Amino acid sequence: MTADALSHPDVATEPCLLTASVAAASIRSRRLGCEELLRSCLTRIEKRDGDIRARLHIEPERALRAAREIDKTPARHALHGLPWGVKDVFDTIDLPTTQNSAIYHGTQAGRDAPCVATVRHCGGLILGKTDTVEFAANGRKALTRNPHDLSRTPGGSSSGSAAAVADFHVPLAFGSQTIGSHLRPASFTGIYAFKPSWGAVSREGLKMNAGSMDTIGWYGRSAADLRLVASAFGFLAEDPPSARDIRGLRIGLCRTPSWSKIEPAGEATLLTTAARLAGAGAIVEDLLLPAAFEDLFQAYLDIYYSEGGRAFQPEWLAAPERLALPLREQAENRRGLTKARLREAYGVADRCRLLFDDLFGPDLDVVLTPSAPGEAPVGLENTGSSVFNGYWSILHAPCVGIPAGRGPGGMPVGVSLIGLRLDDMALLALAELLSPAIDEQEGRGTLAATWPSI
Repeated sequence: MTADALSHPDVATEPCLLTASVAAASIRSRRLGCEELLRSCLTRIEKRDGDIRARLHIEPERALRAAREIDKTPARHALHGLPWGVKDVFDTIDLPTTQNSAIYHGTQAGRDAPCVATVRHCGGLILGKTDTVEFAANGRKALTRNPHDLSRTPGGSSSGSAAAVADFHVPLAFGSQTIGSHLRPASFTGIYAFKPSWGAVSREGLKMNAGSMDTIGWYGRSAADLRLVASAFGFLAEDPPSARDIRGLRIGLCRTPSWSKIEPAGEATLLTTAARLAGAGAIVEDLLLPAAFEDLFQAYLDIYYSEGGRAFQPEWLAAPERLALPLREQAENRRGLTKARLREAYGVADRCRLLFDDLFGPDLDVVLTPSAPGEAPVGLENTGSSVFNGYWSILHAPCVGIPAGRGPGGMPVGVSLIGLRLDDMALLALAELLSPAIDEQEGRGTLAATWPSI
């Protein structure tokens, strides 16, 4: 790799440290090859994954053969040549899809999930499957550790994907979110995350958990990385999003009805971020959600519980003893949820979606809110609380997670930007505009300063 391939400041000369967008530009200009980038990633994995344990399945020789073929092929898209991690709840034709469940140990899907197929069509390289909480729901936890502190969780359920991107094993990875499984790990590991609007990316080939909330997303190490990936997925955009001056941008600071659950690190990070954005010229004002949102927390919990019970009926009928206890309880409806209660929960969600849509306009461009209560918890059994994520999941709103600071334990803490439903590309453009004011390490990754000691 030539010296000018490393065009981003403050990165070392290892290709695996490059953001996806910088690596993509270097591959397009032939200053960097897919095989060269992949070998750097494999070296990193060999050095670190014994401790991090981000991966469930990887076949290096198969990946190297694919990289050589990609290097021979003309680029069809900016994703050409970029290695990916895939959460092990997505079907892949050439690697097992186990859901981290004994029920599906060794299972091989007959085809790729459409999101995986899209990446391959664009010339992306599927390097391996990443660890996950069982069924991306509950039960057996991922064995993955937080790269910043091996005694702490990286969050869940997209544990392995987040850790793999944070620790420079891959520049990009797929995750998924039902309540907070995608944004929370990004906050705990200090990376960028995009959760699109519900339904904006096909979920075919994904083991469903709660159909009215499940959403596919991806991780990167800059806002530009997230937007690069989105360009492959055909998002609706009547007007091409353009960069805007941060001055005069209207940002709603939303504490949510769950503010009592915030920790000092989460509060300090959110308020510091708001102050930085205001200092850069944005108009930051408190956003109070309508009164109906007081009932939304319980509504999304009821919907999640009921839909999860239906999702795991086949496993419960076939092998109940091999299904984790919380999932058996959902399948058996041990909470005794009634049809009337569920109708009310769906009604609350429907009303709140329309109310939230109406907040955007002349007085609001984007919402700023916590990604997690605070720092990653110690231990692997507790993957952290999703109390600040579930609102946006049930509202079907697009979300971008951005690393914004560190807590008293030295661990990353992130914030989320929330956009208008189906206005995904506009939100990504705003994230790219705002991220330099939010993330002081933008594009380098929060572990880059410690290279090569880790």
